[in-house]
Amino acid sequence: MADKKTTPAPTQTNPRGIPVAPFVDNVSDYVTTRADVEPTLRSFQEMISKYQFMEVNTSRRATGLREKIPDIKKTLEMVTFLHSQKENPDAKALETNFELNDTLYARATVDPTDTEEVYLWLGANVMLAYPIGEAVGMLSEKLSAAQESLANCDEDLEFLREQITTLEVATARVYNWDVVQRRKEKGDAEEKK
Repeated sequence: MADKKTTPAPTQTNPRGIPVAPFVDNVSDYVTTRADVEPTLRSFQEMISKYQFMEVNTSRRATGLREKIPDIKKTLEMVTFLHSQKENPDAKALETNFELNDTLYARATVDPTDTEEVYLWLGANVMLAYPIGEAVGMLSEKLSAAQESLANCDEDLEFLREQITTLEVATARVYNWDVVQRRKEKGDAEEKK
C-alpha cells in the first residue's frame, strides 16, 4: 500500500492574519515525554515574545490613529463649512487665524464665494491643492479609513492579549505537568530502593 500524504491543517488566524495560539487542554496529549517539555516551553516563550512585539506595534499604530482622527475631523469640518458657504450667495467674508507654526498665527480674511480650492497637508512636508468638493470627498474617505483601521487595531490588541494569556496558561500547565512527572519519577525511584 502506498503511504497517503496528509496535508497539515491550515493555521487559524484572525481577519488580519495573526495566528491563533495553541490551547493546551490536556498536557499529556500535547507533551508526550519529559524531553519534549523544554522545547515546548521555549516555543511558547518565543510565541509570547512575538505576540508582545505585535501588541507594541499595533498599540503604536492605534495611538497614531487616535492623534490623526481629530485633525482629519477638524479639517473636514472646515472644508465642509467653506463648501456650504460657497453655495450661499449671502455668505460674508470670514476673518480667521491661520496657524503658521506652533505658536505663530496670521490673521486673514477669506471670501467663501471666491474660494475654489483648499490646500491640504498630505504629510512628508507635501501640500496639495484640491477643489473644495473633491477635498470633502477625499477627507471623508480618509476619515472613514482611519476609523476602520483604528477599530481593527483595537480588535487586534484584544485578540493579541487573549493569545498571550492563552500561551501563559499553556506554559504554566506544561511546567506543572513536568513538576508532577518529576515527583512521580522520584517517588518510583525511592520505591525501588
